[in-house]
Amino acid sequence: MKKATLFAAACALFIGAQSLSAQESAQEITYVNDPSQGVLVNRMKDNWFITAEGGASFWVAPLGVHREAGDRFMPAASIYAGKWFSPVFGGRFGVNYLGLKGLSDGKGWVGDLQGEPMIDGRYNKTKFAEIGPVFDLMINLTNWWCGYRPGRVYNATFYVGAGAYFTLTKHYNAKGESEGFKHTDHELMTLRAGLINSFNVSKHVAISLDLRASGLSSIQNEGTTGWNKKSLALQAYLGVTYNFNNTDWNAPLVPVCPEPENCDALRARLAAADARIADLEAQLKDCLNRPVETVVENNGPLATIYYPIGVSRLSRENQRVVKAIAYVMTQNPGKKYTLTGWADNYTGTDNINIRLRKNRAEGVAKLLKANGVAESQLNVTTNNGNLSDLGEKCVSLDRAVTIEEAK
Repeated sequence: MKKATLFAAACALFIGAQSLSAQESAQEITYVNDPSQGVLVNRMKDNWFITAEGGASFWVAPLGVHREAGDRFMPAASIYAGKWFSPVFGGRFGVNYLGLKGLSDGKGWVGDLQGEPMIDGRYNKTKFAEIGPVFDLMINLTNWWCGYRPGRVYNATFYVGAGAYFTLTKHYNAKGESEGFKHTDHELMTLRAGLINSFNVSKHVAISLDLRASGLSSIQNEGTTGWNKKSLALQAYLGVTYNFNNTDWNAPLVPVCPEPENCDALRARLAAADARIADLEAQLKDCLNRPVETVVENNGPLATIYYPIGVSRLSRENQRVVKAIAYVMTQNPGKKYTLTGWADNYTGTDNINIRLRKNRAEGVAKLLKANGVAESQLNVTTNNGNLSDLGEKCVSLDRAVTIEEAK
């Protein structure tokens, strides 16, 4: 791990030194677009557009609820000229035509249609054509929330605006014959808001779906005075927009200046980096030349089998242990093993202990051979010392047979 760390550090310093050397050769000033510096406002002649749209309107008025919904739709159309002052903010002005169908609850009101059957025996059908100048302030929500990106296909634009309508209604002569739509003295004020869903077909052409709600001041034959908050016209338009001149927005150009002619500070840093690299290379070389430490494994006995005092016969539990050891030995026929018999020297006579050591070791060897271990793998011996040599209180640890792999 230490070698790898030293090597990685040397590489990093070498790359840093090369980078510093490259900086010395930079002589020319370059310019890059830097969006973090803000977005430039384009020239006055750029980002103008015209829009033509047509659709339908639906009038929501106090008495209109008594007229069938399917009989309240009227055509609507608009034409606008506008400009985007930034990728987010813009404005437009134009003329809007709006058809309205409603009801009146008296005879002779402005907008009443003659020759039409009454509804519920008391309401006369009315029809209006509203036309007038309007203007809107627009916010491109897509560029605001997602950032400006040239070539984006879809844009969602929210707008609010206001305007004034001249009211046109049907006029009739003394014989009750229609003489067409004529201007009346009932002008309306409007406040409006909507959402334009536009799809760019090309760099200059877009199609759109404009969904709008327009609040209208009251019309006399609706039986209200002043501003009527319940008089609302809902509209939907399909439109085509043409964008003039440049339609993109450019980030400010930021100069990238070269390093100064006096490069003493860079040379000093480079010299320090070279010295550090040389030091790391020396440490790496010293590390690579160090002798490899050999780890010697110190394995204990393969198994130790313990006996009660004065006993050399294997118990049933120890027999199962010896059989398991026999399986290990048969799986390693090339290895040899030493069986050593032990007895404690705190109890019994020397003759008894000699016999116990021998009988214990030979009993284990006999059972191993009975379970398939070759006699050539076994070296049976005894040891007159104490196995644990921990004192008279630990004599139970000295009555055993140890089985070790021969070195």
